[in-house]
Amino acid sequence: MLQEMMTVVAQKRLAPKIYEMRLTGNLVKEMKQPDQFLHILIPRSDLLLRRPISLAEIIPEKKECIIIYRIEGEGTAALADLKAGDQLDVMGPLGNGFQVEAVQTGQTAYIVGGGIGVPPLYELSKQLVKKGVKVKHFFGFASKEVIFYEAAFKQLGEVTIATDDGSYGIHGHVGHLLDQVAETAPDVLYACGSKGLLLAVESRYEGQNAYFSLEARMACGMGACYACVCHKKSDPTGNESLKVCDEGPVFKVGEVVL
Repeated sequence: MLQEMMTVVAQKRLAPKIYEMRLTGNLVKEMKQPDQFLHILIPRSDLLLRRPISLAEIIPEKKECIIIYRIEGEGTAALADLKAGDQLDVMGPLGNGFQVEAVQTGQTAYIVGGGIGVPPLYELSKQLVKKGVKVKHFFGFASKEVIFYEAAFKQLGEVTIATDDGSYGIHGHVGHLLDQVAETAPDVLYACGSKGLLLAVESRYEGQNAYFSLEARMACGMGACYACVCHKKSDPTGNESLKVCDEGPVFKVGEVVL
């Protein structure tokens, strides 16, 4: 595990309460897997716990990476105040991310995301396309005004969007989207988003070559504190567990209890 004072290169608002931050530092050379995360110390003395934020893009040739986050409380609000040149205490990259080895050149991957679960899927999609995989994106957002990165994803493959209020795309959630638009079963499926989205994916793709990324409240971020455990679905006693921070955040669909 590595730690560094990374430097903010730029920051911009993508949508209401959603920000993109570009960071630079030597840690970038350690970043390989889509959906690994950075454990960031908020630059305020009264906020002690780090915040886990997934990598949205890795740009090794520039020694830069991008994270996308939503303002949810005081910690993320403090991040949104940072400017170019400011520094952040960063640990990482942490966790086991999406495995691009789960699909081969010439095959098709479905990439399913919702809201702030969409960002780590961008680096995943980039790596799959580079490998020669055909990607199809299925995204859900609350409304048109909070959609982001649509054009960027369209440069990589097909994009279909659903909104909860019907203001853009198909009216409904991602489950409706998959039912209406998804065709034959893909060679692999990757998903990241809310519990409802993951349940929708599980009900349709359990037992297939499908993987999802879990969100969890974390403390240490490296498997020592057991604050982010989830239970194994194969254990009816509920005693066996896996840690989201270091054994995840990516699991095979059906492996853990949501």
